Amino acid sequence: MAKIRISALYCYPIKSCKGHALQEATTDARGIVGDRSMMIVDAGGEFISQREAPRLALIAPQLHADGTMTLSAPGMPSLSFHPGDAGRRIKVRVWNDICEAVDQGDAVAEWLQEFLAAPARLVRIADDFERRVDPRYARHASDQTGFSDGYPFLLISQASLDALNARLAAPVPMNRFRPNIVVSGCPPFAEDGWCDFRINGILFSAVKPCARCVVPTIDQDTAAVGPEPLRTLATFRTFGQKVLFGQNLVAAGTGVLRVGDEVEVVTRADATSRPP
Repeated sequence: MAKIRISALYCYPIKSCKGHALQEATTDARGIVGDRSMMIVDAGGEFISQREAPRLALIAPQLHADGTMTLSAPGMPSLSFHPGDAGRRIKVRVWNDICEAVDQGDAVAEWLQEFLAAPARLVRIADDFERRVDPRYARHASDQTGFSDGYPFLLISQASLDALNARLAAPVPMNRFRPNIVVSGCPPFAEDGWCDFRINGILFSAVKPCARCVVPTIDQDTAAVGPEPLRTLATFRTFGQKVLFGQNLVAAGTGVLRVGDEVEVVTRADATSRPP
Protein backbone atom coordinates (compact mmCIF):
# COMPACT_ATOMS: atom_id res chain seq x y z
CA MET A 1 0.00 0.00 0.00
CA ALA A 2 1.32 3.42 -0.96
CA LYS A 3 2.26 5.68 1.90
CA ILE A 4 0.54 9.02 2.41
CA ARG A 5 3.05 11.84 2.28
CA ILE A 6 3.19 15.64 2.28
CA SER A 7 3.46 16.74 -1.34
CA ALA A 8 3.35 20.52 -0.79
CA LEU A 9 3.51 23.10 1.99
CA TYR A 10 2.32 26.71 1.78
CA CYS A 11 2.58 29.83 3.89
CA TYR A 12 0.52 33.00 3.42
CA PRO A 13 2.24 35.83 5.33
CA ILE A 14 -0.59 38.31 4.70
CA LYS A 15 -4.16 37.07 4.88
CA SER A 16 -5.76 36.88 1.40
CA CYS A 17 -2.55 37.84 -0.41
CA LYS A 18 -0.29 35.51 -2.40
CA GLY A 19 1.32 32.60 -0.62
CA HIS A 20 4.57 30.82 -1.29
CA ALA A 21 5.56 27.17 -1.40
CA LEU A 22 7.97 25.72 1.15
CA GLN A 23 10.09 22.61 1.21
CA GLU A 24 10.31 22.80 5.00
CA ALA A 25 8.11 24.61 7.51
CA THR A 26 8.59 25.22 11.21
CA THR A 27 5.37 25.28 13.22
CA ASP A 28 4.46 27.16 16.37
CA ALA A 29 1.29 27.53 18.44
CA ARG A 30 -0.40 29.51 15.61
CA GLY A 31 0.47 27.12 12.76
CA ILE A 32 3.26 27.44 10.21
CA VAL A 33 5.52 30.20 11.48
CA GLY A 34 4.48 33.49 9.89
CA ASP A 35 1.34 32.12 8.27
CA ARG A 36 -1.35 34.82 8.20
CA SER A 37 0.51 36.76 10.87
CA MET A 38 -0.54 39.93 9.04
CA MET A 39 -3.74 41.15 7.43
CA ILE A 40 -5.16 44.21 5.74
CA VAL A 41 -7.88 46.17 7.52
CA ASP A 42 -10.17 49.05 6.56
CA ALA A 43 -10.48 52.39 8.35
CA GLY A 44 -12.60 50.79 11.07
CA GLY A 45 -10.20 47.93 11.74
CA GLU A 46 -12.34 45.31 9.95
CA PHE A 47 -10.39 42.72 7.99
CA ILE A 48 -10.41 42.88 4.21
CA SER A 49 -10.27 39.64 2.24
CA GLN A 50 -10.52 38.46 -1.34
CA ARG A 51 -14.25 38.02 -0.79
CA GLU A 52 -14.77 41.76 -1.23
CA ALA A 53 -11.40 42.70 -2.75
CA PRO A 54 -10.25 40.05 -5.26
CA ARG A 55 -7.22 42.21 -6.17
CA LEU A 56 -5.60 41.13 -2.91
CA ALA A 57 -4.67 37.94 -4.76
CA LEU A 58 -2.23 40.00 -6.83
CA ILE A 59 -0.23 41.31 -3.85
CA ALA A 60 2.90 39.21 -3.39
CA PRO A 61 4.71 39.49 -0.05
CA GLN A 62 8.28 38.20 0.02
CA LEU A 63 10.11 37.75 3.32
CA HIS A 64 13.88 38.05 3.21
CA ALA A 65 16.56 36.48 5.38
CA ASP A 66 17.25 39.79 7.15
CA GLY A 67 13.62 39.98 8.34
CA THR A 68 12.48 42.60 5.84
CA MET A 69 9.46 42.07 3.62
CA THR A 70 8.94 43.30 0.08
CA LEU A 71 5.47 43.87 -1.36
CA SER A 72 4.92 43.74 -5.11
CA ALA A 73 1.82 44.00 -7.29
CA PRO A 74 1.06 44.73 -10.96
CA GLY A 75 1.62 48.36 -11.86
CA MET A 76 3.12 49.20 -8.47
CA PRO A 77 6.70 49.92 -7.41
CA SER A 78 7.92 47.35 -4.92
CA LEU A 79 7.98 48.41 -1.28
CA SER A 80 10.23 47.01 1.44
CA PHE A 81 9.64 47.32 5.17
CA HIS A 82 10.46 45.51 8.38
CA PRO A 83 7.41 43.82 9.96
CA GLY A 84 7.54 44.32 13.69
CA ASP A 85 5.80 44.30 17.04
CA ALA A 86 6.89 47.77 18.15
CA GLY A 87 4.43 49.99 16.28
CA ARG A 88 1.10 51.48 17.25
CA ARG A 89 -1.21 48.89 18.80
CA ILE A 90 -4.80 48.83 17.61
CA LYS A 91 -7.80 46.55 17.96
CA VAL A 92 -8.93 44.83 14.77
CA ARG A 93 -11.71 42.41 13.92
CA VAL A 94 -11.48 39.16 12.01
CA TRP A 95 -14.92 37.54 11.86
CA ASN A 96 -16.22 37.59 15.45
CA ASP A 97 -12.83 37.98 17.11
CA ILE A 98 -11.39 41.27 18.35
CA CYS A 99 -7.61 41.01 18.20
CA GLU A 100 -4.67 43.05 19.41
CA ALA A 101 -2.57 44.05 16.42
CA VAL A 102 0.39 46.26 15.56
CA ASP A 103 0.04 48.80 12.73
CA GLN A 104 2.85 48.46 10.20
CA GLY A 105 3.11 52.13 9.33
CA ASP A 106 1.98 54.84 6.95
CA ALA A 107 4.25 53.94 4.03
CA VAL A 108 2.75 50.46 3.75
CA ALA A 109 -0.76 51.85 4.22
CA GLU A 110 -0.28 54.38 1.42
CA TRP A 111 1.03 51.66 -0.91
CA LEU A 112 -1.99 49.44 -0.18
CA GLN A 113 -4.44 52.31 -0.56
CA GLU A 114 -3.03 53.22 -3.95
CA PHE A 115 -3.29 49.65 -5.22
CA LEU A 116 -6.72 48.90 -3.74
CA ALA A 117 -8.16 52.40 -4.30
CA ALA A 118 -9.69 52.21 -0.82
CA PRO A 119 -8.68 52.94 2.78
CA ALA A 120 -6.40 50.15 4.00
CA ARG A 121 -3.72 49.48 6.58
CA LEU A 122 -1.49 46.50 7.23
CA VAL A 123 -1.46 45.07 10.74
CA ARG A 124 0.48 42.26 12.39
CA ILE A 125 -0.98 40.14 15.17
CA ALA A 126 0.64 41.19 18.45
CA ASP A 127 3.25 38.76 19.75
CA ASP A 128 1.63 38.61 23.18
CA PHE A 129 -1.94 38.16 21.94
CA GLU A 130 -3.64 34.76 21.76
CA ARG A 131 -6.54 34.29 19.38
CA ARG A 132 -8.24 31.12 20.53
CA VAL A 133 -9.83 28.58 18.21
CA ASP A 134 -13.61 28.23 18.50
CA PRO A 135 -13.98 26.15 21.71
CA ARG A 136 -16.67 24.02 20.05
CA TYR A 137 -13.99 22.53 17.84
CA ALA A 138 -10.76 22.98 19.82
CA ARG A 139 -9.01 19.89 21.13
CA HIS A 140 -6.98 21.74 23.72
CA ALA A 141 -7.63 24.88 25.76
CA SER A 142 -4.48 26.39 24.26
CA ASP A 143 -5.48 25.92 20.60
CA GLN A 144 -4.98 29.22 18.79
CA THR A 145 -4.36 30.72 15.38
CA GLY A 146 -3.21 33.94 13.74
CA PHE A 147 -5.36 35.81 11.24
CA SER A 148 -6.56 32.68 9.43
CA ASP A 149 -10.31 32.34 9.14
CA GLY A 150 -10.34 30.19 12.24
CA TYR A 151 -7.80 27.37 12.47
CA PRO A 152 -4.00 27.09 12.37
CA PHE A 153 -3.78 24.58 9.48
CA LEU A 154 -5.80 23.61 6.40
CA LEU A 155 -5.12 20.25 4.74
CA ILE A 156 -6.30 19.02 1.33
CA SER A 157 -5.32 15.87 -0.54
CA GLN A 158 -4.09 16.09 -4.11
CA ALA A 159 -6.51 13.27 -4.97
CA SER A 160 -9.44 15.42 -3.84
CA LEU A 161 -8.42 18.20 -6.19
CA ASP A 162 -7.89 15.67 -8.98
CA ALA A 163 -11.40 14.30 -8.42
CA LEU A 164 -12.83 17.80 -8.66
CA ASN A 165 -10.80 18.64 -11.76
CA ALA A 166 -12.04 15.48 -13.48
CA ARG A 167 -15.50 17.09 -13.41
CA LEU A 168 -14.41 20.52 -14.65
CA ALA A 169 -14.05 21.66 -18.25
CA ALA A 170 -11.00 23.70 -17.20
CA PRO A 171 -8.97 22.30 -14.28
CA VAL A 172 -8.05 24.64 -11.43
CA PRO A 173 -4.80 24.68 -9.43
CA MET A 174 -4.56 23.95 -5.72
CA ASN A 175 -3.92 27.62 -4.95
CA ARG A 176 -7.64 28.34 -5.43
CA PHE A 177 -8.17 26.63 -2.05
CA ARG A 178 -5.19 28.14 -0.18
CA PRO A 179 -4.16 25.10 1.90
CA ASN A 180 -1.17 24.88 4.20
CA ILE A 181 -0.59 21.15 3.79
CA VAL A 182 -1.21 19.08 0.65
CA VAL A 183 -0.90 15.30 0.88
CA SER A 184 -0.66 12.58 -1.76
CA GLY A 185 -1.00 8.81 -1.71
CA CYS A 186 -4.57 8.54 -0.45
CA PRO A 187 -7.93 8.20 -2.24
CA PRO A 188 -10.03 11.30 -3.01
CA PHE A 189 -11.56 12.83 0.13
CA ALA A 190 -9.85 10.31 2.41
CA GLU A 191 -9.06 13.26 4.69
CA ASP A 192 -12.77 13.49 5.52
CA GLY A 193 -12.37 10.33 7.56
CA TRP A 194 -9.22 11.21 9.46
CA CYS A 195 -9.55 12.17 13.08
CA ASP A 196 -5.98 12.18 14.41
CA PHE A 197 -2.78 11.71 12.45
CA ARG A 198 0.91 12.20 13.04
CA ILE A 199 3.50 13.88 10.83
CA ASN A 200 7.15 13.93 11.89
CA GLY A 201 6.17 13.49 15.55
CA ILE A 202 3.48 16.20 15.55
CA LEU A 203 -0.03 14.99 16.39
CA PHE A 204 -2.67 16.72 14.28
CA SER A 205 -6.44 16.57 14.71
CA ALA A 206 -8.93 17.25 11.93
CA VAL A 207 -11.56 19.21 13.83
CA LYS A 208 -13.84 20.73 11.20
CA PRO A 209 -14.40 20.34 7.45
CA CYS A 210 -13.65 23.56 5.59
CA ALA A 211 -16.81 25.29 4.34
CA ARG A 212 -15.91 27.10 1.15
CA CYS A 213 -16.76 30.71 0.35
CA VAL A 214 -16.33 32.49 -3.00
CA VAL A 215 -12.52 32.65 -2.82
CA PRO A 216 -12.00 29.43 -4.88
CA THR A 217 -13.80 31.19 -7.77
CA ILE A 218 -11.02 33.83 -7.91
CA ASP A 219 -8.10 33.18 -10.25
CA GLN A 220 -5.10 33.70 -7.99
CA ASP A 221 -2.94 34.88 -10.90
CA THR A 222 -5.33 37.40 -12.47
CA ALA A 223 -7.96 38.13 -9.76
CA ALA A 224 -10.67 37.32 -12.33
CA VAL A 225 -13.86 35.92 -10.79
CA GLY A 226 -16.01 33.18 -12.32
CA PRO A 227 -18.54 30.54 -11.26
CA GLU A 228 -16.12 27.61 -11.09
CA PRO A 229 -15.04 25.51 -9.32
CA LEU A 230 -17.67 26.30 -6.68
CA ARG A 231 -20.58 25.60 -9.02
CA THR A 232 -19.37 22.08 -9.78
CA LEU A 233 -18.15 21.45 -6.25
CA ALA A 234 -21.64 22.21 -4.96
CA THR A 235 -23.08 19.37 -7.05
CA PHE A 236 -21.30 16.67 -5.06
CA ARG A 237 -19.78 18.23 -1.95
CA THR A 238 -22.78 20.01 -0.39
CA PHE A 239 -23.63 18.89 3.13
CA GLY A 240 -26.47 20.74 4.78
CA GLN A 241 -26.17 24.23 3.34
CA LYS A 242 -22.36 24.21 3.05
CA VAL A 243 -19.92 23.22 0.33
CA LEU A 244 -17.04 21.37 2.00
CA PHE A 245 -13.53 20.85 0.70
CA GLY A 246 -10.50 20.20 2.93
CA GLN A 247 -10.04 19.80 6.66
CA ASN A 248 -9.20 22.38 9.32
CA LEU A 249 -6.58 21.14 11.76
CA VAL A 250 -5.18 21.83 15.19
CA ALA A 251 -1.93 20.35 16.49
CA ALA A 252 -0.66 19.06 19.82
CA GLY A 253 2.88 20.33 19.91
CA THR A 254 5.18 21.98 17.41
CA GLY A 255 8.01 20.91 15.15
CA VAL A 256 9.14 20.83 11.54
CA LEU A 257 7.20 19.65 8.49
CA ARG A 258 8.93 18.72 5.24
CA VAL A 259 7.73 17.83 1.78
CA GLY A 260 8.00 14.04 1.64
CA ASP A 261 7.14 13.48 5.32
CA GLU A 262 4.90 10.49 5.91
CA VAL A 263 1.37 10.98 7.25
CA GLU A 264 0.43 8.29 9.77
CA VAL A 265 -3.33 8.13 10.38
CA VAL A 266 -3.81 7.29 14.07
CA THR A 267 -7.59 7.31 14.48
CA ARG A 268 -10.45 7.69 12.07
CA ALA A 269 -13.64 9.67 12.53
CA ASP A 270 -17.02 8.08 13.12
CA ALA A 271 -18.52 7.59 9.66
CA THR A 272 -21.67 9.43 10.76
CA SER A 273 -19.83 12.52 11.98
CA ARG A 274 -18.07 13.50 8.76
CA PRO A 275 -19.23 13.94 5.17
CA PRO A 276 -18.58 10.89 2.95
